[in-house]
Amino acid sequence: MSTPSEQPASPSFAALRGQLHEAAAEFSGGQDALEGILLGLVDDVDRAVAEPLEIFPVCHHSPASALAMARRLREKQPKVVYLELCEDMAPLLTELRNCRLPVAVQAFASDIDGFPPDWAPLSVVAPITEASAEYQAVAYALDTPGVELVLVDRSSDHVFQWDARRPPDGETHTAGTEPEAALHGEAVGVEIGDLRPRFAELEEHLLRHGKVRHWSEWWHQYVEVPLGDSDHDTYRQVMFLIGSLFRRLAPGQGERVRVDEDRERYMWTRMREHLAATGTDPADCLYVCGAFHAASRVDEFGVHGTGDFEISPRTATTWQYGLIPSSHAAIEAQFGLASGSVSIAATEWAKNLKRTRVKPYRLEGQAGTKKPGARKAVAQTATPPPGLAPDAAAVPSGGSAFDAATGSVPVPAEDRLSGFLRQPPALHTLDEAELLGWSVDIVRAARRSGYLASTADAIAVFETSILLAAMRDRAKPTPYDFQDAAVTCIEKDSVPGRRDVRRLVEIMMGGDRIGQVGYEALPPLARDVHDRLAPLELNLQQRGVRRALLDMASRPELRACSDVLWMLRRLLPPGAARTVMGERRLGERSIQESWDLSLGTHQRALIELGYEGVSLEQVLEQRLRRIAYGPRATTAEVLAAVEDATLHLGGRRLADELGTRALEVLAGERTVDGAPEVLRRVRGLLAYYRTAEPVLPPWVESFVRAGYAHYCTLLPTAFRDEDATVGQVAAMLGFLFSMESLALSLGCDRTQLELAVAQSHPKDPAKTALLWAAQVQLGTLSRGELRGRCDELLASPLVVPSYPRYLSGFVHALEPVPGLADVVVEAVSNAFGRLPDPVLLPWLPTLITTLRSNAAELAPLLIREAGRIFPARLAALDAWIPPWREVPSEHTAPAASGPRGVALPALYPETCDAVAELLGCTDTWAAAGGPVTGPKGAVLLFTHRATSDALADLLGSDDPWASAGPVASGVVPGSLTERHPDTAHAVAALLAAP
Repeated sequence: MSTPSEQPASPSFAALRGQLHEAAAEFSGGQDALEGILLGLVDDVDRAVAEPLEIFPVCHHSPASALAMARRLREKQPKVVYLELCEDMAPLLTELRNCRLPVAVQAFASDIDGFPPDWAPLSVVAPITEASAEYQAVAYALDTPGVELVLVDRSSDHVFQWDARRPPDGETHTAGTEPEAALHGEAVGVEIGDLRPRFAELEEHLLRHGKVRHWSEWWHQYVEVPLGDSDHDTYRQVMFLIGSLFRRLAPGQGERVRVDEDRERYMWTRMREHLAATGTDPADCLYVCGAFHAASRVDEFGVHGTGDFEISPRTATTWQYGLIPSSHAAIEAQFGLASGSVSIAATEWAKNLKRTRVKPYRLEGQAGTKKPGARKAVAQTATPPPGLAPDAAAVPSGGSAFDAATGSVPVPAEDRLSGFLRQPPALHTLDEAELLGWSVDIVRAARRSGYLASTADAIAVFETSILLAAMRDRAKPTPYDFQDAAVTCIEKDSVPGRRDVRRLVEIMMGGDRIGQVGYEALPPLARDVHDRLAPLELNLQQRGVRRALLDMASRPELRACSDVLWMLRRLLPPGAARTVMGERRLGERSIQESWDLSLGTHQRALIELGYEGVSLEQVLEQRLRRIAYGPRATTAEVLAAVEDATLHLGGRRLADELGTRALEVLAGERTVDGAPEVLRRVRGLLAYYRTAEPVLPPWVESFVRAGYAHYCTLLPTAFRDEDATVGQVAAMLGFLFSMESLALSLGCDRTQLELAVAQSHPKDPAKTALLWAAQVQLGTLSRGELRGRCDELLASPLVVPSYPRYLSGFVHALEPVPGLADVVVEAVSNAFGRLPDPVLLPWLPTLITTLRSNAAELAPLLIREAGRIFPARLAALDAWIPPWREVPSEHTAPAASGPRGVALPALYPETCDAVAELLGCTDTWAAAGGPVTGPKGAVLLFTHRATSDALADLLGSDDPWASAGPVASGVVPGSLTERHPDTAHAVAALLAAP
């Protein structure tokens, strides 16, 4: 095939070529690149018009394109419609009749194969509105017998194969601030007719001279309105010209241009394959594509193209397909259109239909559309459309017409560009009724949103709209002029409601129109969710919040609904299923629940769940497995998956499998970052299994053993590591001390923990205090010695500035050693009591911020202990003496008249008799003041020597037993009491001894 420069020029555009040649010579002073560009535009138009397979160029969501498409389909009645849309989306188009537009056709892939893992999930959407040419083509092809619809654009898989992962440039855009703008998520958009200059200077020039703010407004003013009443030939040639202009003036974006040309090669290759396979006459076909791609110059262009483009195979990625709700705001946000442009296009589409009396195509049974009335629409083929000459109305255009006599010679297309470019702009008269209605409606909407708008504001908006149109050389205000006028006259310094005036204008023009996917078009999972929630008797497909009240005590069948709602809460975004009353935790089930449900608003998220499985349980299990077996899974995340599996799925199969996986992940971790979360999860699971199961699962026992050894190994390193926080180290100690009894019963050795603590030498003050607390718990440091160290810290002026950090460590120590709460209260109280104000006040803010940021969850324990120690009334505070400052009273010997030894038996004779009877002692009470015939003191120590020996070994006493002589003389063995005074005092306090 010859290149465009070598192709013979058609005589149809000879006059236009001559005019452009003269214009180029006049403006540039000779032949240069300008003449080549101008003449190249005509060559592109001539080439596209002469193609035997009629090309219909469109612009995305353009009312003029949709109107021209509806006219042409009724005139031509093609047998095959080739549409620029991902070829793998074809089976979904029949489900559009079960939806309320706008909706988007989506291809979704969560499990990818052949792409980088960090790209997942992949999503491609193609939004469809009623005011779009592609919807007219789809509706015509699906509802007309004998018509075939063929999608010829690259597949969804090829979209990402050709994606270089560059920053979004025209295909994807950041979502707007409105919730409706996020309906497409982070999907890649597929556009039909992306008509926007890629040459920034050209767009700036057009906007400046057109006196408009953005491209959508320029397109509406200078393309949409003039083409609304043009004939088919004029429409095609103008769109070819615009597409060629933007293509030739595009800067050198090599990657994007390459993708565009590959798409064109792909589409023409698919069309030629279909024509060859079916034997269809190209004259009976219609190719719907964007105007940018219609003026293509690739070798594969046309049914006689010579290119041999090879289509690469798809990857092994499994794609899921479905329909998701869309909105005008979502389309504008994704494709970089001006806010409100799609809404204004919908308004223009309705006005064009009413003005031209064109009957559009709608899918039979389409939701959200009016049923056809009894009056039959005016036949479009009876009279030529406005602007079409009578002699040209009966002749098919686009180079596919044939001479009536021979039936083989193509009739050259008539030049309509020259006349269109020369004709003056049409002067539309002011529609005062329409503008007045807009002004009244916007004031009414502003009042509902909290603005102090009045009738005077409506008059001001009306007059300002006319003034702005005159300033911009317009005879009639456009919706964009009206929007600017409304903002100028009504908007105040602050927005009283959620929406400003600009958004209110968009809503008034139809900007809040949001599509909905019907029940029949939902995937099986979404339909199953609605069926299982049917007992709630709520219309969950409507947008907005629905309150659901579940009383499982009176209606046990609602427990199944509760299970579904808790799974939806776990799988969907936070606002889809929000619990108001009730909770579900390990071992706890509510008998009454209250929910706020907005499944209709989050229909897209529910539909995408259907791409992952056929039931909620299957999707939840897949996600939990994906979390647990992910390459970056942590022990805390796997334990959370175990908890979710136990809560929502029941049974032990998945929970045991994930628990075993948690054990594997723990063995491979070399940091303690997740220690606090691991401690919290393990404690909860252990408490649940101890109450709900007869025996602990094997994986729990293995996890406790492995965790004990694992954290003992990492403890010395964590104390020295600067990256390990004091909270993480405290969580490690909390695991070791709280799980110690279970770990020791399972075969662990306590010596390992003692060695780990002995090898720990922290430098951080907080970790040092934490180490002291661990030593107290292990018995290597007494509480008295700990108090002495705290006093030494307060006595050293060099250490006082760091004292808040020591206190932070003590507070964190309440996690592994909660019995130190009184010591921590004593340390804080001593600091406030002993330090002078010049020293105390500078580090007081540091103390407060440190405790708040690092130990906020442990502060209640400290406060409760302080409330127990300090007096409850302010008046008693002056005379109050702290318990740690009380001087212990001297132990006096008993009176000579009474028996020596322990005084408790005499004080509580009934208890002593009961214990003696239990132990088999038959001795009677000695008379007061009488002679003592037997050994004095604790006779049980000699009666049960084995028990005494075991107690002595436990307390670390190696003193030999005293002989009977000293005992008989009145000396009581008191080595244990003297060696362990704290234990003796604690036992005495427990027995309420004086």
